Amino acid sequence: MAALHITDIESAINWWRERTPSADGVIACAEVRALGEVYALLARRRASECDEDALPAPAREAWLAWYASTPDAPCIAICSTSQGDAVCKGCGRTFEEVQHWPRMTPGEKRSTWRRITLEGTAWRFTRYAERAREANGVDHPRFGSPAPAGP
Repeated sequence: MAALHITDIESAINWWRERTPSADGVIACAEVRALGEVYALLARRRASECDEDALPAPAREAWLAWYASTPDAPCIAICSTSQGDAVCKGCGRTFEEVQHWPRMTPGEKRSTWRRITLEGTAWRFTRYAERAREANGVDHPRFGSPAPAGP
C-alpha cells in the first residue's frame, strides 16, 4: 500500500488546527491529537513516511477528512498521454497513473501529487500554473507555489 509522507500528516494537523482551534489554547481537538501521535512517532523514528493502512482509525479518519479538502486530480485538461506520451506534459502523471487514477487509494494519489509537485516540470507548474490555480483554487495545498516559469 502507499506511504503517507510526514508533510501530509503535518498539513492535516494544521488544517484541523485551523478548523477546530483549541478552546483553551492548550488541549488540541481529537483529530489533531490522533494525527499528532502519528507525526511524533515518525519524528522519533526519523522516518518521513508511514503506511497508509497502518494508521490508527482516528488518525486515518482525520487524515481522510483533510484529504477530501484537497484537489483530487492534478489534471489541467491538457492530456498528452492521449497523444502517446508516457508522461503527461500537462499534469506530470505517467500514463498508468492517469489510467488508474479512479482506482488509486488516497495515499497513492498523494504520493503521485508529491512526486509531480517536487519535480515541478509539468505545465501545471510552469506555463499553465494560472490555469491550474483557477481550476483548483490553489496549485497544491501542501507544496506551495509552482516552480518558476521557464523561458
